[in-house]
Amino acid sequence: MTSELAAPLTTGTGVDPRVAVVVITHQRREELLLALTRLRGLPEQPHVVVVDNGSTDGTADAVRAEHPWVELIASPTNLGAVGRNLGVARLDTPYVAFCDDDTWWEPGSLRTAADTFDAHPRLAVLTARILVEPGSTEDPIVAELRDSPVVGADWLPGPALGSFLAGASVLRREAFDEVGGFSERLWLGGEEELMAGDLAAAGWELCYLPALTVHHQASTARDPHKRRADGIRNTLWTTWLRRPFRPALRRTVHLLRTVPRDRVTARGLLAAVGGLPWVLRERTVLPPHAEARFAALEHAQRSSTARRYVS
Repeated sequence: MTSELAAPLTTGTGVDPRVAVVVITHQRREELLLALTRLRGLPEQPHVVVVDNGSTDGTADAVRAEHPWVELIASPTNLGAVGRNLGVARLDTPYVAFCDDDTWWEPGSLRTAADTFDAHPRLAVLTARILVEPGSTEDPIVAELRDSPVVGADWLPGPALGSFLAGASVLRREAFDEVGGFSERLWLGGEEELMAGDLAAAGWELCYLPALTVHHQASTARDPHKRRADGIRNTLWTTWLRRPFRPALRRTVHLLRTVPRDRVTARGLLAAVGGLPWVLRERTVLPPHAEARFAALEHAQRSSTARRYVS
């Protein structure tokens, strides 16, 4: 990919109409209300779309009552990551920041992201530095982002990435729409990897930008076993949807050797096998330049302390 001329970054402290925020939530009313209060206080004053994924704890009513400035989509069912697709479809801003109900953006980060996108027209994803709260310590995944072995375009403002973390990333809406958003098949759990591969195949770039900061105070309202089973399933589905045969086999063998041998793992593996007919039917191997990004990550994935299938 050829070099691009980088436009100078703008400065400012007021409302920034270039970037909006999409939040998906499920059964976390109080955490969501706090997250929305924090978003309301951002100097960029972003338009915020909340997609309530079928909560039964009064989330939608609470948002209407306490945050009437928010655009609310109350889905009757839990759509998982596809809820983000609905949120993005409501927007006309060129850039979209994703936010989970237990994360929040540092003031000024959204403006910095918009400036960076303005300067680099083929940049699709910016992933932020993640601070774990309370304590503001760096998430272990940050070191992997900072030391990413992926080789990208020479104009990138930060390390090139092979994938991204949706709840800590800002995306170019044009690129998101071009690849069709998040897959309905995957629902939730590692759903970013498939999109990242498709973005790279289409010639878009992804990078880590430490000038952006997201805070994450992990919610206790979660089902870790379901998350692990879905993560195993989605890793296998994504691998066999996009990777060439040998790398796909290599990653599968490594996963089978390293996951816990229990019922949760068995559930994930059975679900993966159950999807084999549609996976083979829809399999589209990445072009070499996109596959190279995933190949570069293989060693990091095997040695990572931040990517473990445990619950």
